[in-house]
Amino acid sequence: MKLIQKAGITYIQTKINLIAFVSKRKAAENAFQLFCTPLLKSKRTAEPDNAEQLKFTLNNLTVKGHRWNHPQQKKILILHGFSSAAHKFDRYVNPLVKKGYEVLSFDAPAHGDSEGTTTNAVEYSAMIAKVIELYGPVNSFIAHSFGGIALSLAMENLPHDANTKIVLIAPATETTSAIDGALGMLKIKDTAVRKEMDKLIFEMSGKKTEWFSVRRAVKNITAQILWLHDEDDDITPLCDALKVKEDNHNNINFVITKGLGHRKIYHDAAVKKAIENFL
Repeated sequence: MKLIQKAGITYIQTKINLIAFVSKRKAAENAFQLFCTPLLKSKRTAEPDNAEQLKFTLNNLTVKGHRWNHPQQKKILILHGFSSAAHKFDRYVNPLVKKGYEVLSFDAPAHGDSEGTTTNAVEYSAMIAKVIELYGPVNSFIAHSFGGIALSLAMENLPHDANTKIVLIAPATETTSAIDGALGMLKIKDTAVRKEMDKLIFEMSGKKTEWFSVRRAVKNITAQILWLHDEDDDITPLCDALKVKEDNHNNINFVITKGLGHRKIYHDAAVKKAIENFL
């Protein structure tokens, strides 16, 4: 981690912990705001080859993306993770086009070239539904990390069947784990702050924090799922994924890798090949 990033995190740690002495609620609000704010906004430096620019409005924000190989009967939507961007997955476009797919790829709100400063799984899920409404139907998906939980929540309410194909790459399986990780990074050990965050999420969504779970959502998804996760993932813990594996879903095939971590996994040639074969 760069020195300036460490200094920034140290400042935020100190600020939120000081606020917690005065108000657990205010500390929780600040922590949740940070939890929903991408640390980086990686934009494209050049337009991709053979791509059509697309954009639409969601919650008064402009969401931007691209489409390749239109029109085709088979359509696939690629969904990036938190603090990432659609262009990080451009390496998948040409192989998918060669397989006859029309490829759709968008920057989530507050990411890449899309507008916004914060986002959450509910908003990302709404974006997925809007993409399908405007440019669908979509019958295949590739989703990494934060995109994985957003897709899982969206699929519960979207028409699909056993012919639908979903690739989950290191999905953010449990929001409870993500929040624990964020609070750990901020060195916030006050359980009262965590309880206030849970209250805040319930007030905003009408759902408890544990509801925002891929493990819960996949029980309502009939699509074929290829789930790839690495043993050394320090962002989305493998232990959460293994609990889903233990549920023995007939429609989910797990591939557990070693030494790739959270981000290198989707760059790996063997992983990429496995995804292409699945699709």
